[in-house]
Amino acid sequence: MSRVRIFTDSTSDLGAELLGQHEIGVVPLYVVFEDETYQDGVTMHAERLFQRVAETGKLPKTAAPSPADFENAFRAVIEAGDDIVYIGLSSEVSSTYQNAKIAADAFPEGRITVIDSRSLSTGIGMLVLTAAEAAEQGRSAAEIQSIVEGMIPKIDVEFIIDTLEFLHKGGRCSSLQHFIGSLLKIRPVVKVIDGAMTLTDKVRGKREKVLAQLLDNALANKDDMNTSFMFVTHAKAAEEAQYVKQRIEELTGMRKVYVTETGCVISSHCGPQTVGIVYAKK
Repeated sequence: MSRVRIFTDSTSDLGAELLGQHEIGVVPLYVVFEDETYQDGVTMHAERLFQRVAETGKLPKTAAPSPADFENAFRAVIEAGDDIVYIGLSSEVSSTYQNAKIAADAFPEGRITVIDSRSLSTGIGMLVLTAAEAAEQGRSAAEIQSIVEGMIPKIDVEFIIDTLEFLHKGGRCSSLQHFIGSLLKIRPVVKVIDGAMTLTDKVRGKREKVLAQLLDNALANKDDMNTSFMFVTHAKAAEEAQYVKQRIEELTGMRKVYVTETGCVISSHCGPQTVGIVYAKK
Protein backbone atom coordinates (compact mmCIF):
# COMPACT_ATOMS: atom_id res chain seq x y z
CA MET A 1 0.00 0.00 0.00
CA SER A 2 1.36 3.41 -0.98
CA ARG A 3 1.91 6.08 1.62
CA VAL A 4 1.99 9.86 1.41
CA ARG A 5 5.32 11.67 1.72
CA ILE A 6 5.35 15.33 2.73
CA PHE A 7 7.64 17.80 0.98
CA THR A 8 8.34 21.49 1.53
CA ASP A 9 11.01 24.02 0.63
CA SER A 10 13.83 25.48 2.70
CA THR A 11 11.88 28.57 3.74
CA SER A 12 9.67 26.52 6.09
CA ASP A 13 12.43 26.83 8.73
CA LEU A 14 11.52 23.62 10.56
CA GLY A 15 15.06 22.63 11.49
CA ALA A 16 16.86 19.34 10.94
CA GLU A 17 15.40 17.58 13.98
CA LEU A 18 11.74 18.02 13.03
CA LEU A 19 12.42 17.37 9.36
CA GLY A 20 14.21 14.13 10.15
CA GLN A 21 11.72 13.01 12.76
CA HIS A 22 8.86 13.20 10.27
CA GLU A 23 10.83 12.26 7.12
CA ILE A 24 9.91 15.54 5.45
CA GLY A 25 11.56 16.17 2.09
CA VAL A 26 13.03 19.62 1.48
CA VAL A 27 13.73 21.35 -1.84
CA PRO A 28 16.16 24.22 -1.18
CA LEU A 29 15.90 27.70 -2.62
CA TYR A 30 19.04 29.42 -3.91
CA VAL A 31 21.15 32.19 -2.42
CA VAL A 32 23.31 34.12 -4.91
CA PHE A 33 26.28 36.33 -3.98
CA GLU A 34 27.37 37.92 -7.28
CA ASP A 35 28.66 34.92 -9.28
CA GLU A 36 28.47 32.37 -6.45
CA THR A 37 25.31 30.30 -6.01
CA TYR A 38 24.46 28.33 -2.88
CA GLN A 39 21.61 26.12 -1.71
CA ASP A 40 19.72 27.47 1.30
CA GLY A 41 20.41 25.24 4.29
CA VAL A 42 22.72 22.95 2.32
CA THR A 43 25.78 24.92 1.17
CA MET A 44 24.87 28.22 2.82
CA HIS A 45 23.56 28.82 6.33
CA ALA A 46 22.30 31.99 8.00
CA GLU A 47 25.39 32.52 10.17
CA ARG A 48 27.68 32.57 7.13
CA LEU A 49 25.18 34.69 5.21
CA PHE A 50 25.30 37.39 7.88
CA GLN A 51 29.11 37.27 7.77
CA ARG A 52 29.09 37.73 3.98
CA VAL A 53 26.69 40.67 4.21
CA ALA A 54 28.92 42.30 6.86
CA GLU A 55 32.01 41.75 4.68
CA THR A 56 30.51 43.00 1.40
CA GLY A 57 27.79 45.41 2.53
CA LYS A 58 25.47 43.74 0.03
CA LEU A 59 22.57 41.35 0.35
CA PRO A 60 22.47 38.21 -1.78
CA LYS A 61 19.76 37.61 -4.30
CA THR A 62 17.46 34.65 -3.73
CA ALA A 63 15.95 32.38 -6.36
CA ALA A 64 13.31 29.67 -6.49
CA PRO A 65 14.14 26.04 -7.24
CA SER A 66 13.58 25.25 -10.91
CA PRO A 67 10.94 22.79 -12.12
CA ALA A 68 13.83 20.40 -12.80
CA ASP A 69 14.97 20.70 -9.17
CA PHE A 70 11.50 19.68 -8.04
CA GLU A 71 11.31 16.83 -10.55
CA ASN A 72 14.63 15.47 -9.31
CA ALA A 73 13.48 15.67 -5.68
CA PHE A 74 10.12 14.03 -6.38
CA ARG A 75 11.13 11.29 -8.80
CA ALA A 76 12.54 8.66 -6.43
CA VAL A 77 9.49 8.88 -4.17
CA ILE A 78 7.04 8.53 -7.06
CA GLU A 79 9.00 5.65 -8.58
CA ALA A 80 8.94 3.91 -5.19
CA GLY A 81 5.14 3.97 -5.39
CA ASP A 82 4.40 6.67 -2.82
CA ASP A 83 2.38 9.85 -3.35
CA ILE A 84 3.53 13.36 -2.44
CA VAL A 85 1.94 16.40 -0.82
CA TYR A 86 4.13 19.48 -1.28
CA ILE A 87 3.49 22.65 0.76
CA GLY A 88 5.62 25.63 -0.18
CA LEU A 89 6.39 29.32 0.04
CA SER A 90 3.57 31.76 -0.73
CA SER A 91 2.99 32.39 -4.42
CA GLU A 92 2.74 36.11 -3.56
CA VAL A 93 6.47 36.34 -2.87
CA SER A 94 8.12 33.64 -5.00
CA SER A 95 7.76 31.48 -8.12
CA THR A 96 8.57 28.42 -5.98
CA TYR A 97 4.93 27.27 -5.89
CA GLN A 98 4.48 27.68 -9.66
CA ASN A 99 7.67 25.72 -10.38
CA ALA A 100 6.51 22.90 -8.10
CA LYS A 101 3.21 22.83 -10.04
CA ILE A 102 5.09 22.56 -13.33
CA ALA A 103 7.14 19.67 -11.94
CA ALA A 104 4.05 17.87 -10.63
CA ASP A 105 2.55 17.94 -14.13
CA ALA A 106 5.49 15.84 -15.36
CA PHE A 107 4.23 12.89 -13.29
CA PRO A 108 1.01 10.86 -13.56
CA GLU A 109 -2.07 12.82 -12.60
CA GLY A 110 -2.95 12.72 -8.90
CA ARG A 111 0.44 11.50 -7.68
CA ILE A 112 1.65 14.92 -6.48
CA THR A 113 -0.50 17.49 -4.69
CA VAL A 114 0.94 21.01 -4.59
CA ILE A 115 -0.38 23.46 -1.99
CA ASP A 116 0.28 27.20 -1.79
CA SER A 117 0.84 27.93 1.92
CA ARG A 118 0.07 31.65 1.51
CA SER A 119 2.70 32.02 4.21
CA LEU A 120 6.41 31.95 4.94
CA SER A 121 8.89 30.62 7.50
CA THR A 122 7.29 28.47 10.19
CA GLY A 123 3.87 29.64 9.01
CA ILE A 124 4.61 27.10 6.27
CA GLY A 125 6.18 24.87 8.91
CA MET A 126 2.94 24.64 10.90
CA LEU A 127 1.10 23.40 7.82
CA VAL A 128 3.89 20.98 6.94
CA LEU A 129 4.07 19.50 10.44
CA THR A 130 0.29 19.10 10.53
CA ALA A 131 0.40 17.37 7.14
CA ALA A 132 3.22 15.07 8.27
CA GLU A 133 1.28 14.01 11.35
CA ALA A 134 -1.79 13.31 9.19
CA ALA A 135 0.33 11.24 6.79
CA GLU A 136 1.69 9.23 9.72
CA GLN A 137 -1.91 8.47 10.68
CA GLY A 138 -2.48 6.96 7.24
CA ARG A 139 -4.51 9.82 5.76
CA SER A 140 -4.74 10.02 1.97
CA ALA A 141 -3.30 12.90 -0.06
CA ALA A 142 -6.82 14.27 -0.62
CA GLU A 143 -7.56 14.17 3.10
CA ILE A 144 -4.26 15.89 3.92
CA GLN A 145 -4.94 18.56 1.31
CA SER A 146 -8.34 19.26 2.86
CA ILE A 147 -6.84 19.52 6.36
CA VAL A 148 -4.06 21.85 5.24
CA GLU A 149 -6.20 24.11 3.07
CA GLY A 150 -8.67 24.47 5.93
CA MET A 151 -5.82 25.53 8.21
CA ILE A 152 -4.19 28.10 5.89
CA PRO A 153 -6.44 31.06 6.80
CA LYS A 154 -5.98 30.31 10.50
CA ILE A 155 -2.18 30.72 10.53
CA ASP A 156 -0.88 33.87 12.23
CA VAL A 157 2.72 34.94 11.53
CA GLU A 158 4.24 38.06 13.09
CA PHE A 159 7.90 39.14 13.37
CA ILE A 160 9.80 41.98 14.97
CA ILE A 161 12.77 43.19 12.95
CA ASP A 162 15.61 44.75 14.88
CA THR A 163 16.95 47.03 12.17
CA LEU A 164 15.82 48.57 8.88
CA GLU A 165 19.29 47.81 7.45
CA PHE A 166 18.34 44.61 5.65
CA LEU A 167 15.02 46.00 4.40
CA HIS A 168 16.96 49.01 3.08
CA LYS A 169 19.63 46.90 1.38
CA GLY A 170 16.87 44.77 -0.14
CA GLY A 171 15.12 47.83 -1.56
CA ARG A 172 12.13 47.56 0.79
CA CYS A 173 12.60 50.95 2.44
CA SER A 174 14.08 54.24 1.20
CA SER A 175 17.34 55.82 2.32
CA LEU A 176 15.36 58.50 4.14
CA GLN A 177 13.20 55.93 5.95
CA HIS A 178 16.34 54.01 6.86
CA PHE A 179 18.10 57.13 8.16
CA ILE A 180 15.15 58.33 10.23
CA GLY A 181 14.39 54.84 11.48
CA SER A 182 17.97 54.30 12.60
CA LEU A 183 18.13 57.74 14.23
CA LEU A 184 14.94 57.18 16.21
CA LYS A 185 15.62 53.49 16.84
CA ILE A 186 12.42 52.45 15.08
CA ARG A 187 11.88 48.70 14.86
CA PRO A 188 9.29 47.35 12.42
CA VAL A 189 6.60 44.81 13.22
CA VAL A 190 5.86 42.66 10.18
CA LYS A 191 2.87 40.38 9.70
CA VAL A 192 2.00 37.95 6.92
CA ILE A 193 -1.25 39.18 5.36
CA ASP A 194 -2.76 37.71 2.18
CA GLY A 195 0.43 35.76 1.56
CA ALA A 196 2.85 38.69 1.73
CA MET A 197 5.01 40.44 4.32
CA THR A 198 3.21 43.59 5.51
CA LEU A 199 4.56 46.28 7.81
CA THR A 200 1.88 46.68 10.46
CA ASP A 201 3.61 48.79 13.10
CA LYS A 202 6.77 50.73 13.90
CA VAL A 203 7.81 50.66 17.54
CA ARG A 204 10.18 53.37 18.73
CA GLY A 205 12.50 52.79 21.64
CA LYS A 206 14.39 50.00 23.32
CA ARG A 207 14.32 46.45 22.04
CA GLU A 208 12.53 45.27 25.19
CA LYS A 209 9.59 47.49 24.19
CA VAL A 210 9.14 45.94 20.74
CA LEU A 211 9.57 42.42 22.15
CA ALA A 212 6.80 43.19 24.65
CA GLN A 213 4.67 44.45 21.76
CA LEU A 214 5.17 41.18 19.89
CA LEU A 215 4.13 39.17 22.94
CA ASP A 216 1.16 41.41 23.65
CA ASN A 217 -0.07 41.07 20.06
CA ALA A 218 0.02 37.28 20.28
CA LEU A 219 -1.38 37.01 23.80
CA ALA A 220 -4.33 39.21 22.84
CA ASN A 221 -5.48 36.15 20.85
CA LYS A 222 -4.61 33.50 23.43
CA ASP A 223 -8.24 32.42 23.88
CA ASP A 224 -8.49 31.84 20.12
CA MET A 225 -5.22 29.88 19.79
CA ASN A 226 -5.12 26.25 18.78
CA THR A 227 -3.11 24.91 21.72
CA SER A 228 -1.64 21.83 19.99
CA PHE A 229 1.68 23.49 19.09
CA MET A 230 3.23 26.73 17.88
CA PHE A 231 6.60 28.20 16.91
CA VAL A 232 8.94 30.90 18.10
CA THR A 233 11.31 31.54 15.22
CA HIS A 234 14.40 33.72 15.30
CA ALA A 235 17.54 34.89 13.52
CA LYS A 236 20.50 35.12 15.92
CA ALA A 237 18.24 35.86 18.88
CA ALA A 238 18.23 32.55 20.72
CA GLU A 239 18.08 34.01 24.23
CA GLU A 240 15.10 36.22 23.44
CA ALA A 241 13.36 33.38 21.62
CA GLN A 242 13.67 31.24 24.74
CA TYR A 243 12.25 34.10 26.82
CA VAL A 244 9.26 34.41 24.46
CA LYS A 245 8.75 30.64 24.61
CA GLN A 246 8.78 30.71 28.41
CA ARG A 247 6.26 33.56 28.60
CA ILE A 248 3.91 31.87 26.14
CA GLU A 249 4.07 28.62 28.10
CA GLU A 250 3.33 30.50 31.32
CA LEU A 251 0.42 32.49 29.94
CA THR A 252 -1.32 30.10 27.56
CA GLY A 253 -2.31 26.45 27.54
CA MET A 254 0.01 25.70 24.64
CA ARG A 255 1.12 22.07 24.79
CA LYS A 256 4.26 22.43 22.67
CA VAL A 257 6.30 25.49 21.71
CA TYR A 258 9.03 24.78 19.16
CA VAL A 259 11.97 27.18 18.82
CA THR A 260 13.57 27.27 15.37
CA GLU A 261 16.03 29.44 13.45
CA THR A 262 15.33 31.15 10.16
CA GLY A 263 17.16 29.93 7.10
CA CYS A 264 19.09 32.00 4.58
CA VAL A 265 16.17 33.25 2.51
CA ILE A 266 14.11 34.59 5.41
CA SER A 267 17.25 35.86 7.17
CA SER A 268 18.33 37.82 4.08
CA HIS A 269 15.07 39.79 4.17
CA CYS A 270 14.74 40.31 7.93
CA GLY A 271 18.31 40.40 9.24
CA PRO A 272 19.76 39.28 12.58
CA GLN A 273 17.93 39.70 15.90
CA THR A 274 14.57 38.98 14.28
CA VAL A 275 12.03 37.17 16.47
CA GLY A 276 8.71 35.78 15.31
CA ILE A 277 5.65 34.15 16.87
CA VAL A 278 3.67 31.72 14.73
CA TYR A 279 0.49 29.96 15.75
CA ALA A 280 -2.81 28.65 14.42
CA LYS A 281 -6.19 29.96 15.45
CA LYS A 282 -9.02 27.61 16.35
